[in-house]
Amino acid sequence: MTEFPLDENAPRILVVEDEPKLGQLLVDYLRAASYAPTLITHGNDVLPYVRQTPPDLILLDLMLPGTDGLTLCKEIRRFSEVPIVMVTAKIEEIDRLLGLEIGADDYICKPYSPREVVARVKTILRRCKRQQEPIPAGEESPLIIDEGRFQASWREKVLDLTPAEFRLLKTLSHEPGKVFSREMLLNHLYDDYRVVTDRTIDSHIKNLRRKLESLDEEQSFIRAVYGVGYRWEADACRMA
Repeated sequence: MTEFPLDENAPRILVVEDEPKLGQLLVDYLRAASYAPTLITHGNDVLPYVRQTPPDLILLDLMLPGTDGLTLCKEIRRFSEVPIVMVTAKIEEIDRLLGLEIGADDYICKPYSPREVVARVKTILRRCKRQQEPIPAGEESPLIIDEGRFQASWREKVLDLTPAEFRLLKTLSHEPGKVFSREMLLNHLYDDYRVVTDRTIDSHIKNLRRKLESLDEEQSFIRAVYGVGYRWEADACRMA
């Protein structure tokens, strides 16, 4: 483990990467962007460090010696909501979906540009800061749901949603912070009692999250809660 201290108020970024040269390159770019990075190269060292010195964001490689990245993400989510960005050379769709299902906030595929990684870190930290700021008194919710028109908008931008995505958005945003199991969401999804699997929910959530984030990349909308389901993290909706 190598620490690179800067200003004590600088955001702390934990880089978990088993390729020393690549890890050092990320560290150099993060330091140049005024972050305080720490490099860990072995999976077994990650959990003790995160518990003892909570970082502001984790760049977590998938393939590691010792404990692998997916297992680490799952374990960290048991005690921390720190933003986690999965870094992986596996680009198959199932790996991307699985990474986000277990609580990752984003993923970056190798090979990547270190500048892209730093830009992604800035975006996610800015997003987290915005989420912690209360909505000023009297300010309207940015999410408006019009049931009569079967239409939803975010900051006055209309979302192009399927009926299933609209129902999921309405259900989740109506009770922000509440964790909905896949079964609960399925009960709100269809009126004809068709037989569908839990993966149906995962697919709809992935598409809904993509459409929302295309309108506002600095906002976190839906978080996967490992072993339970999903919750809405943005502001509560307003019904039109």
